[in-house]
Amino acid sequence: MLKIFTVGPMEANCYILYNPDKRAGLIIDPGAEGSHLIKFIKQEKISINYIINTHGHPDHIGANRKIKEHTNAPILIHQYDAPMLAKSGSVLSLIFPLESSSPLADTFIKDGDLIECAGMKLKVLHTPGHTPGGISLLIDDSIFTGDTLFSGSIGRSDLPGGSPQVLLNSIKKILSLDENLIIYPGHGPSTTVRQELHSNPFIT
Repeated sequence: MLKIFTVGPMEANCYILYNPDKRAGLIIDPGAEGSHLIKFIKQEKISINYIINTHGHPDHIGANRKIKEHTNAPILIHQYDAPMLAKSGSVLSLIFPLESSSPLADTFIKDGDLIECAGMKLKVLHTPGHTPGGISLLIDDSIFTGDTLFSGSIGRSDLPGGSPQVLLNSIKKILSLDENLIIYPGHGPSTTVRQELHSNPFIT
């Protein structure tokens, strides 16, 4: 099952993906409002096995510390974005308001890795351009794209570590997948690969 929270001043999407039968799951991008996420975890009696950051910007990692302290789950991020966790109290937090500094990563994940949790399997796709270590997560008929691709828009590439051409290459990588895939982005509503291929003004 999937529970979506829109959190913080930047209205980032936080996703709790879980198996209700096994009462276990993971969190993608706990960006803020950790107390609300913890309330849901307690209410559903879910054991959180992983905290996964699609990238290291503060609006996506802001509740890492609170969630980790409550669940003791390891934090997973691509190695290229790991330094952002260490610097999460730096100047970027002036652009992206931060709930608290993040602990360091427990595990680095890379392109092609499989993350197994409660009977679920997520494949890691390295999708840089918004940040050097941006990732997307592919599971069944869904893909979580972080700030790489949105409904009708694309991620910024003008922040430190960003690259317009690299971002476009990552978007092409996502859009080469099954057109029926549901895209769950880091901000805004869900969409599909088909919808973005045919109507995204930054792509068509």
